[in-house]
Formats: sequence, structure tokens, C-alpha cells
Amino acid sequence: MTPRSWLFIPGDSPAKIAKAAGSGADAVIFDLEDSVALPRKDEARSLVATTLNHAERANFPQLWVRINPLTSGFALGDLAAVVPAGPAGIVLPKPDSATDVIKLSHYLDAFEATANISHGSTKILPIATETPASLFGLASYGTAGPRLIGLTWGAEDLPAAIGASSGRTDDGTLTDLCRLARSLCLAAAANAGVPAIDTVYPDFRDLAGLRMSATAARREGFVGMMAIHPSQVLVINQVMTPSDDEIAFARRIVDLFAADPGAGVLALDGKMLDQPHLKQARRILSGK
Repeated sequence: MTPRSWLFIPGDSPAKIAKAAGSGADAVIFDLEDSVALPRKDEARSLVATTLNHAERANFPQLWVRINPLTSGFALGDLAAVVPAGPAGIVLPKPDSATDVIKLSHYLDAFEATANISHGSTKILPIATETPASLFGLASYGTAGPRLIGLTWGAEDLPAAIGASSGRTDDGTLTDLCRLARSLCLAAAANAGVPAIDTVYPDFRDLAGLRMSATAARREGFVGMMAIHPSQVLVINQVMTPSDDEIAFARRIVDLFAADPGAGVLALDGKMLDQPHLKQARRILSGK
């Protein structure tokens, strides 16, 4: 099942890492990139590796690590420190295209083999819209390989890269550029056959705004959302979980088409349903 909530935790904060197990998040991302200052990179690597090695996995959510960009000079050191400890996957920042995912996959091949970890077990989630070039490479993720388990996007690094002061307007809505990146991420994920994960809602005190944002994201096709504070996790989990009524209706749609497999269009409760409705119903039932 694709995680609904993905909680970022600074990799150099023992206090925040200690609270990971009780956060309620489906996935925790130990961050070695933006939230860790340059002088603390080595300390963060060591702390994250130790945490991964000693975590009671049955009591923890999925444990992921966001490494530094492949072009930063830090990525290989990050991987050498954390891959032997067996994270569920690597969050890859600032890729330009699937070429960077493929390169990371080759690195993971080597580190897994050295650590006697099952080949391919470390998955990859790219933050696929953080560079100007990335918007032109989104269609390539269909060739990224089996480690790719989803796509997410970001509303901070891309505006900064083009010289914009912010990715949001004065009322908090996304700028045209970020709306474009968000929409293209959705399309790219569907093209690659993987789930789309929405970016963070930056005001962690505004839970009503978060609920509206997460609700819109789910309606548009996102199946999960990033979080920057534990207080956001419960709302995200609630919104991204299909209700009992949704599941029951999806089951009725699947059963209806199963009873008449040759039909292209069927009626249910006064509504005409066709193959896209069946596809969405199956998606709800599968948890993807």
C-alpha cells in the first residue's frame, strides 16, 4: 500500500528522530539535505544510520532517507552511510529526468551487493520538479526502472532556481509555474504507472488550510502527501483514506462490471458508468 503521509524529519535532530515511531505517519523521511547545515552532514549521516540499524521495524512506519542531490558531492557518502542499514527507500532531490533515477539505481545496486541486501529492495521516490530542466524531463520516468515507486514535486527549489521570490502568491495559492509543475507531476506519475504524492503544506499551524489542500490533492489524483510537522499527519491520513461509503460504492462498481464483462457502459444509481469509473474503483480498492 502506498503511504498516505510522508513526514520529513531533520537527520541531525535526535529529539525529533526519537518521536518518529509515534508520529502516526505511514512513512518517515530522515532528511540529509536541506534541513541539515553543511558542517553537520557527517553527524546526520551517522545518526540516521544508527537509527535505521536499531529501529524496531515492526513498530515504525516505513523509514526513508532524503539524500543530497547527485551533483552535490555528498550523495555517495550519504548512500554509503545509510544503505547498509536498510532503509525502505531513497528520496532523490533535484533530478532532471529518469536518467538520474537510473544512475542512483546503479549506485544502489553496488551498495546493496556490498551490504548483502536483496537486490532492488531499496526503492526511489524522486522530487521530480525542482530544477528548470526537470519540467522537460518528466515524461522520461516511464523508463526509470523497477525501483521507482512514485513521483512527488516541490514548490520551493524550482521558483528559487528561476529567480522567483516565492512559489506562492500573497494569498497562499500556488503561482502559475508551480501549478504547472504540480499538474505535470500528476501526468508523469500516471504515464510511469506509479502513484503521485503531493508536496508539503507549509503552514503547519493551519490545519483547516491543510485539510482543504489535501482534499483538493486527493480529488485531483494524488494518493499521499508530504508533511513537515507531526501535527499534519492525522489530517493527511484522514483525507487520503477512502471512506467506508467510497469503498462500498467502488465494490459495487467492480461487481457490476464483473457480472457483465462484455459491457462497456452500465447504469448504477441513475448514473452511467464506463471504463474510467471501473479503473478508479479498482484503484480505491487496491489502496493505490
